[in-house]
Amino acid sequence: MRFPLGRLVPASHPGPEDRQRWMQDIAGIAGTLRSEVGQLTSEQLLLPYRPGGWNALQVVHHLADSDFNAFIRFKRALTEEAPLAGTFREDAFAELADYRDTPAEVSLFLLDALYKRFLALLRRMTAEQFQRTFTSPSHGLMTLDQAVERFAWHGRHHIAQLQGMRTRMGLSPAIAENQAQA
Repeated sequence: MRFPLGRLVPASHPGPEDRQRWMQDIAGIAGTLRSEVGQLTSEQLLLPYRPGGWNALQVVHHLADSDFNAFIRFKRALTEEAPLAGTFREDAFAELADYRDTPAEVSLFLLDALYKRFLALLRRMTAEQFQRTFTSPSHGLMTLDQAVERFAWHGRHHIAQLQGMRTRMGLSPAIAENQAQA
């Protein structure tokens, strides 16, 4: 349940076709995420995706925080020579009041805007730019090719967690919508 897609297995020699696929994945994350959580009731949003895991609302807010951080790391690698990327305490962020008190739609709106900006940047990058690097405290030296692959996987990973939760709860989008209207 924690890694429904398995752990990321990086492409050995990513090329233009891989980048296009990752960009398509990124373009669909916000809409897919919205369809997975948009019809959940406020009580259902507070259910964990697995025992001991974050609830659905925390997952949505985590994606917004994580992807904004990743976007900044990416831009720093394009404008600085091999910068050291910052990190954040995901577990501590997930316990802050904004994760409890902010509607999911706020982070969904942020993600939609972020992905549009990120895709505008990615589509204009050269093959050489994808080879620029930064150092991640948790993953070591990474090229931007590796970073965009991880970014796309991360979104798919959390969507799969939420899909698994909905399946275990017996909720399809139509069932959740009917329950919200009842």
